[in-house]
Amino acid sequence: MNKKSIVFFLILSINCFNSFAQIIDKEVIADEVLEEVLIASKVNTANIIIKKAIASKKKNTDKFAEYTADFYSRGLFKVKNLPEKFLGKEIDDMGGGLDTTRSGIIYLSETISTIAYQKKPERFKEYILASKVSGTDNGISFNQAKEVNINLYKNAVKFGDALLISPIANNAFNYYHYKLAGTFYDEKGALISKIKLLPKRKNDPVFSGYIYIVAHSWAIYKIDVTVTGAQISMPIVKSLRLKQEYSQKNDAWMPSSQIIDFKAGIFGFHFNGRFSATYSNYDFKPNFDKQYFSNEILSFDENATQKDSTYWKKNRPVRLTSEEIADYKLKDSLKIIRSSKKYTDSIDKKKNLFKAFNIITGYSHNNTHEKWKLRFSSPIKYLRFNTVQGWNSFIGINFSKDLDEKGQKLSTNTKINYGFADKRITAVANFSYKWNNIDKPILTISGGTTTAQFNDNKPILRLANTGSSIFFKNNYIKIYEKKFAKIAFSQEPVNGIELGSSLEYADRKPLFNNTDYVLFPNKDEIYTSNNPQEPTNFTSSFTPHNMWLFRVSSTVNFGQKYVSYPTKKHNIKTHKYPSLTVGYHKNFGANKARWNSQMMYSEISQKLNLNNWGVFKYRIKGGLFFKKKDIPFMDYAHFNGNRLLIAPKKNYVNNFYNLPYYQLSTNDKYAEFHSEYNFKGAILSKIPLLNQLNFHLVGSAKRLLTANQKPYSELAIGLDNIGFGKWRFLRIDFAHAIFNGKRENSIVFGIKL
Repeated sequence: MNKKSIVFFLILSINCFNSFAQIIDKEVIADEVLEEVLIASKVNTANIIIKKAIASKKKNTDKFAEYTADFYSRGLFKVKNLPEKFLGKEIDDMGGGLDTTRSGIIYLSETISTIAYQKKPERFKEYILASKVSGTDNGISFNQAKEVNINLYKNAVKFGDALLISPIANNAFNYYHYKLAGTFYDEKGALISKIKLLPKRKNDPVFSGYIYIVAHSWAIYKIDVTVTGAQISMPIVKSLRLKQEYSQKNDAWMPSSQIIDFKAGIFGFHFNGRFSATYSNYDFKPNFDKQYFSNEILSFDENATQKDSTYWKKNRPVRLTSEEIADYKLKDSLKIIRSSKKYTDSIDKKKNLFKAFNIITGYSHNNTHEKWKLRFSSPIKYLRFNTVQGWNSFIGINFSKDLDEKGQKLSTNTKINYGFADKRITAVANFSYKWNNIDKPILTISGGTTTAQFNDNKPILRLANTGSSIFFKNNYIKIYEKKFAKIAFSQEPVNGIELGSSLEYADRKPLFNNTDYVLFPNKDEIYTSNNPQEPTNFTSSFTPHNMWLFRVSSTVNFGQKYVSYPTKKHNIKTHKYPSLTVGYHKNFGANKARWNSQMMYSEISQKLNLNNWGVFKYRIKGGLFFKKKDIPFMDYAHFNGNRLLIAPKKNYVNNFYNLPYYQLSTNDKYAEFHSEYNFKGAILSKIPLLNQLNFHLVGSAKRLLTANQKPYSELAIGLDNIGFGKWRFLRIDFAHAIFNGKRENSIVFGIKL
């Protein structure tokens, strides 16, 4: 008789069949008896097992509270029937791995590394010993152990930007039905229960499939589950499958292998791929010192990309498939050919041919071998309208050159603008130099003549303003002329701390309306003036002047993690802590002393993932002018308002829905608060019929406080993720504004492309 089966039965009996268990002779219980009792019982045995697994999570995870292990990963990305063109632009052969049907491997990569984990506080670290990418010289893989460290003992696991509810989350019974699909013994005699996962609602962020639980320890033995794109808020994904195998290591059941398969498609592109990983050589007593873990979560050995084929054959724990072997051989041979100057010149010659479509989209001229690029923007693409310049556009000329592999780069940019109403040409030139991609020091020198918005944040979209003007005679953009010379420098000297400063000399002059053009003339409607403070005053909005402007700021991203690649540092902002910005402005040397000013400001923002309850964002700003003066209006503190039907920017927690652009601008103290709660599927997914739409409910609250003015407030409710199938590009908000006893409603559309 197997004693483990008796123990398993007794545990279930004690919890669910107390009276029945008292008359059972535990010495004669056999597997057949257990099965018969479970089938005869009306109690859902799977629920009992899951409850035991949930109750045992802490006990099981404490067994691997600290460990190190060897880790191997392989990433494979394939495309099927890739179109030859998209939006008029040719698509190349993606590294040479496509067959005659334009199908094949476009990414193949492997890594061998050591990983380290600590439960409290939770920390993770990876050191890559070997890295290989098919068809590339540098061999820097983007496979990361942390990104696929899927721990279903947690209440939620991250897939992309979505958080999926674990089948053994504390609140799992709110999301899953469970059904016992069978039992069996593994090779060591452990009794395993196979449990089917049945989501309660179609689009909830949950898994479908099977979870296998070990009797007595109630640990995870195996995972075989799937999710859809709708469940992870990635409509282009058709399906994603996760398989995990566990093995017993020193009384702890640990992952030994993992496979993630996916299928995706959009715009006629069809992709599929697999990310596989193996774990071995666990050490559960690593004795980490206090300095072992830091904010660096991944780094490379200096020789990681230099390992030869002999090393990989010896250390690769999973054999390559015939398709993968062929891809390595093909792309290794192509790599030599395609890195030659003769080949790159021939490809550049083909790509650099001017086509009729470039008249609209712009034109680029590349020199791959010399690592430089010259781009010309199209004036047709950037044709806009305002009442000062009338119809206007610019020609942009951009040159950039990469100087080394670590991010040293220089670039220049020139924009020449012409307005058909004011008949003026203005031009701005910009030069920037970046030393590296590690601490990212960047020097920028710029100058010229430009038309600038009074609000430096440029909250008014020029394209949206064009439509508002020529259709409805609502020209919201107010601009002035600025001749300037500026030097700026920015750097991240320490992880998580970004510094920036600039010094600018500016000569400013007012501008006036030069046209009243509209597509559908209406004598009862006239354009407002170019004076943001007095829209009906068509005289000069300010006195011409010049002055020096000094700016300095510091942003601290608390708890920021980062990845150290051989040629760059990649920052990963954490949601656990906020970001804080503090800045100082000083304007000096003006024609009149009373136009000089000083002010300080601060800003704190954060994005909180609330697991299955959605995402909460907030941003709080505040500022203070040292001395209230009659300073030029463009030096006031301005707030990102909106009078258009289109959301100003993607960042909803930095803009108001209804606020007139310059109504509450101030040269005194101020504070503003923005918050947004995107419930994702927490509410609508639980409502019958509505849950079929997969829309997301969003609530917002905003408030602005300025000296000598009553508070301005906004409340909004909206729907995000609007669309059908894979096309989820629309958001609609209904906003209600309250100011000075008056109320105003508006509907704002946001488009995500």
